Amino acid sequence: MESVLDTSYWITGVAFQRAIGLVYFIGFVVARNQFRALLGEDGLEPVPSFLKRVRFRRAPSLFHLYYSDRFFEGIVWAGIIVSATATIGLTDIGPIWVSMISWLFLWALYLSIVNVGQTFYSFGWESKLLDAGFLAVFLGPIGMEKPYVVIVLICWLLFRVELGAGLIKMRGDPCWRNLTCMLYHHETQPMPNPLSWFFHRSPAWMHKVETFCNNSIQLGVVWLIFAPQPIASIAGGIIILSQLWLLQSGNYSWLNFMTMAIALPTVSDGVLQSAFGIKAQEAMAAPLWLDVTTYLLAAVVALLSIHPIRNLFSRNQLMNFSFNPLHLVNTYGAFGSVTRERHEVVIEGADEANPGPTTEWKAYEFKGKPIALDRAPPQIAPYHLRLDWQLWFIPLRPFGYPAWFITFIRKLLQNDRQILKLLRRNPFKEAPPKQIRVSMYHYQFTTPQERRETGNWWKRRYLGEYLPPVTVQSLS
Repeated sequence: MESVLDTSYWITGVAFQRAIGLVYFIGFVVARNQFRALLGEDGLEPVPSFLKRVRFRRAPSLFHLYYSDRFFEGIVWAGIIVSATATIGLTDIGPIWVSMISWLFLWALYLSIVNVGQTFYSFGWESKLLDAGFLAVFLGPIGMEKPYVVIVLICWLLFRVELGAGLIKMRGDPCWRNLTCMLYHHETQPMPNPLSWFFHRSPAWMHKVETFCNNSIQLGVVWLIFAPQPIASIAGGIIILSQLWLLQSGNYSWLNFMTMAIALPTVSDGVLQSAFGIKAQEAMAAPLWLDVTTYLLAAVVALLSIHPIRNLFSRNQLMNFSFNPLHLVNTYGAFGSVTRERHEVVIEGADEANPGPTTEWKAYEFKGKPIALDRAPPQIAPYHLRLDWQLWFIPLRPFGYPAWFITFIRKLLQNDRQILKLLRRNPFKEAPPKQIRVSMYHYQFTTPQERRETGNWWKRRYLGEYLPPVTVQSLS
């Protein structure tokens, strides 16, 4: 029993850093592949225009000094290389300050991207990565004991993530209270995966069990991560298992992976040794200056926690909100409301300048967003398709078109090379379409019988016109 109560966290501290390094790597790869089309000099929301409107103190970023697509390319490749070396442990070679500067470098680069990312970087997992990535700075290299103060701060982040998600659900949608949310969620979530169809077709009692377990973990079990060992480790293990379940049922970018990463430090070396025979290696004690620094860090986190704590217990709780431009000690939440029906915009083009009843309209296909009825929902996560996610929000807008969406349509009419890289299929490879229209459809998963008969994963019903046929000239 003595080893179980051992409160060193070297093993899970190292695992936490490796996991954060991997998420940084994915985040920089996503930026490398998508940023220029979405936010570059000629993107849907150009960074140079944003920088003219917003000052550094509101959105700290290296790009306030200078921005060009070529400069961004250099920045993102630096992030890819350093995050890869951090993930495999090369940044641990050398003095403590080498490791700390490497992690701080990654945090500063990703902060610079998020703070100019506008609509396409408005997701809670961006702030969660910055929150956790900043704490990773102070864990030191692999050969050093992990400061207990930092382990506690990581647990505090996990607590805010889980409790915030649980409270926003209870306040936001009665289906979480009457245990019916999962009757809809697998079908209507932003980005279903290959197993979502099977989850949706599970018995109603299973959906209620899912919802009950989710509520119990986020509102109850999460409090136990601050209990003595081995209770804290058991609570952290339950949270990790719940995230593994969610990973199977949908594509949530790196949301679940991040939550598992920050749940790792709840498990002590003693528990791992007693349960699995895993032993921590001998590690040197942290130097005095780092111990002092971690206590200063704890004081700063305590001060920055005032607003998030108030928010947790506010009737008007904010979801995924940063109270400071550095995205530290944020408030979190997910799916405070669940849509009951899946509405999708379908973008179609035509070769004719004056389309009529016999005109053939050809649909654009996206890498993750459902369009073709016979295509199985793909597995994307932990990769993040930023355009596809934002298109899911379009039908939820009560009125008007987002400016970036109109720009997106204009670029499709021009066969913009960068934008077309974000799509799965362009039906107009030889020449751009003369006109584009956008229709709204109600999408549903097929029943087991319909799937056997047709081979389709989806069925849909036409709802109406979202954007009437437009040309480059009319948009101009």
